[in-house]
Amino acid sequence: MNAFDEIYWRYQRAVFLNACRLTRSSAAAEDIVQEVFISLWERRQSINPELPLAGWLFVSSYNRSVNVLKKKLRESLMVDRLVSNDAGFENLPDISELQLNVLNDAISRLSNQKRRVFELCKLHGKTYEEAAEEMKISKHTVKEYLSEAIASIREFVREHPIIGITLTTGMSIFDPLF
Repeated sequence: MNAFDEIYWRYQRAVFLNACRLTRSSAAAEDIVQEVFISLWERRQSINPELPLAGWLFVSSYNRSVNVLKKKLRESLMVDRLVSNDAGFENLPDISELQLNVLNDAISRLSNQKRRVFELCKLHGKTYEEAAEEMKISKHTVKEYLSEAIASIREFVREHPIIGITLTTGMSIFDPLF
């Protein structure tokens, strides 16, 4: 219980800020923080203590934030549908899912080394030193690969217009990653 309490106070602000950046709602972010830490408590026996906890917390809060955005989008589309009484909305794609597909495509186009650095540092929460040690390359090389990977992903996303739909709302899929 003491360890959980320490983890909560160490990471709750970062989880909150991550969720708030994505959802643009402090109320939703507070709910996400509670859900993430409840989930952590419920899964405490199955979490690998060898892996960085920050990565798990980030991925969990990111996924929950995306779910909140999807729910808001669906609700918005339903309201629009009711107001316009137009049956065409049921055929609209889920924009969040399309964004994730574009992001996954961008990541898959990276070289193996850059993709691995990106995954280790951004998705698994490893430091440059940890990634360098795991990949048996220098910390400087990790930093350069990560910088190049981010630039490549941003360029790819700019070239695919589906992302522009939400960029006009002020939300970016890159907020939690970069």
